[in-house]
Amino acid sequence: MTIAQQQTTENKSQIDWSRIGIWVGVVLILLFCLAPVLWQLLTSFKTNEAISAIPNIYFPTPNQLTTSHYTNLGWTFWRYVFNSGFVSIVSTMICLAIGAPAAYTLARLKIPGQSIILACVLIVSLFPYVLLFLGLLEIVKALNLGNNYIALIVPYTAINLPLTILVLRSFFQQLPKDLEDSAKVDGYNTVQMLLQIVLPMTIPALVTTGILTLIFAWNEFIFALTFITEEDMLTIPVAVARIGGASAFEIPYGPIAAATVIGTFPLVVLVLFFQRRIVQGITAGAVKG
Repeated sequence: MTIAQQQTTENKSQIDWSRIGIWVGVVLILLFCLAPVLWQLLTSFKTNEAISAIPNIYFPTPNQLTTSHYTNLGWTFWRYVFNSGFVSIVSTMICLAIGAPAAYTLARLKIPGQSIILACVLIVSLFPYVLLFLGLLEIVKALNLGNNYIALIVPYTAINLPLTILVLRSFFQQLPKDLEDSAKVDGYNTVQMLLQIVLPMTIPALVTTGILTLIFAWNEFIFALTFITEEDMLTIPVAVARIGGASAFEIPYGPIAAATVIGTFPLVVLVLFFQRRIVQGITAGAVKG
């Protein structure tokens, strides 16, 4: 009994050390990932004197905290949030509405030249979208689409559509064909089968792909900077880049940090709200059977 008790004690000590090592690793990874976010959040609440202090103030006192950086942004900044949200949501919905049927067609239906179409979609998805800038600029000028939401919605949809098709196609291929065969026996056509059977089963994939598309449209800068020049139609990245100080030599770190926090907060809320769906979409198909 004494030997058995000693072995049990040794096993418990090994398990405890392994758990401690795991938790230490988790804490270090969290600190490494969240440190820039926490620093930006802290900067948005520090006074200008605390921000410019040398050495850096990592733990400010209550006297060194303020909310003036947020209040100075004014209600006009929420107009920029609306602009980014409108462009991102509309482009994401259009991308999913076009990409889902296209992906299902490439996954289930036999069409001529299917391999060539897939190769073209893959090539377009790997093509740097910045190289399309000059061509899109000429099209926007020719069609007089400057200072119009369409000038951003259409390029964002076109850029994200190949990735949407490839991701959703892989999910459609993993679905069992028996359900579709049974639906055909019950009289469902292809459109009814897609809308009523296939899409409800791939909601995690739709959510994951939609969030990736929305994040790209929300953070895009080059097209939004060039195609939109009216103050009331600016998106968040452009509005943050235009924040200036009292003089040309002053960098307003506090207002920039506050604007960055406001611009990032909706994305954080969106990801946390759909966290379970995103995890399901990422891990779907990882294990067979």
